[in-house]
Amino acid sequence: MRTVFAALVIAGAVVSTAAQAEKRIFVIANNSDGYGVDRCLSSGATCGVAVATAYCKSRAYVQAASFRKVDHDEITGAVPVTDGSGGGGEFVAIECLR
Repeated sequence: MRTVFAALVIAGAVVSTAAQAEKRIFVIANNSDGYGVDRCLSSGATCGVAVATAYCKSRAYVQAASFRKVDHDEITGAVPVTDGSGGGGEFVAIECLR
């Protein structure tokens, strides 16, 4: 009986640990070089999944869970009003999973 209970406790711990994947949201400038963010992510084009996944993989994450445009009102912390490129300082949020 004790071994059955111990096995259930261990199985529950393993399942709960696996269910808690590490997530991180990156907020990047809409016109970041090299990823095509301005053409794919911000417009919702079909290439957005590939671009978001490439960005996540470059940061040692496995895949992108989601991506979307971000309004300035949603961003907390020290984010400049404009990035100096004349792009209006638009940003995209990419949620990455490990």
